Amino acid sequence: MKLKLAKTAVAVLALSVAAGGAWAQEYTLKLHHFLGAKAPAQTEMLEPWAKAVEENSGGRVKIEIYPSMTLGGRPPELINQARDGVVDLIWTVNGYTPGLFPRTEVMELPNVFTNDPVATNLAMYDMYDEYLKDDYAGVEPMFLHVHAGQAIHTVDKEIRKPEDLAGLKMRIPTRTGAWVIEALGASPISMPVPDLPQALSKKVVDGAFIPWEIIPALKLQDQTEYQIEGADKTRFGTTTFQVSMNKARWDGLPEDIQKAFRDASGRDWVAEVGKIWRNIDERGIKVATDAGNTHVTLTEEETAAFETALEPVVDRWIEDVSSKGIDGAGMVAKAREMIKANADESMSN
Repeated sequence: MKLKLAKTAVAVLALSVAAGGAWAQEYTLKLHHFLGAKAPAQTEMLEPWAKAVEENSGGRVKIEIYPSMTLGGRPPELINQARDGVVDLIWTVNGYTPGLFPRTEVMELPNVFTNDPVATNLAMYDMYDEYLKDDYAGVEPMFLHVHAGQAIHTVDKEIRKPEDLAGLKMRIPTRTGAWVIEALGASPISMPVPDLPQALSKKVVDGAFIPWEIIPALKLQDQTEYQIEGADKTRFGTTTFQVSMNKARWDGLPEDIQKAFRDASGRDWVAEVGKIWRNIDERGIKVATDAGNTHVTLTEEETAAFETALEPVVDRWIEDVSSKGIDGAGMVAKAREMIKANADESMSN
């Protein structure tokens, strides 16, 4: 009889704990993105961030991550999935919807972004309220970030000077990246990054402007022979990303839950995200060189030739956004100032 009562008590306790756990998770949100579940973007950035939010909320928030577009659609549709409330949260490339985030594009420009994802992330964080916020109608950004920057990957041609790219077809995900490619005499081909391996293998493109980090995830070491970057890890622009929530969903959360998200998404976090992407970039190039690929680091003189060739891209962007009532020249000057200030701050700490 005592044994029966003990078993019953244990069962009741287990049920109450389970019920308590279910009750504690008052807010379950779906986060949708375009890369695989094992990509470092998920395992090293999205999962730790989600866990921090959940812990900050005292277990009241649960974030379910859906990789590889498993909730449907194509990568360029992610921003509208968030805006329309199809999903709660998305991680996406801003440039998948060209022209939709014109102010934030300033961080993508060659000769504005050079080689420092930490300083660039911090610059976006510091500039958001005054300079970037108007880009994000319909969503509430949790955080913005860049990757380590566009390097050159080619199937079978070594690139040492801008003229070496003439006539090549090169993949890029953003319109600013397309302008980079055009300025170098190549033809831009836009596609989401999951489509790249097949495009390379079928010679739909001759190469791509992307960071090293994506090499292992897409096995690009098998599709390319050369990986090229400038001196001191100089890159040819970058890509901006966002983790954002549907605005109505955000507005419906109580202040303490919003604080759980904000506390997980502050300056320390975006700096850490910059370090994460730099580190996984280093691992990516090692995969390529271990496979026998050639890692080309341009000399300072060769790098300067690219910088000269790409300065018209900055001018083109200034002219384009100025026609929309945005102070393009002021944005470029501010972005450069803030990236430098944050780089100097990072070095002094």
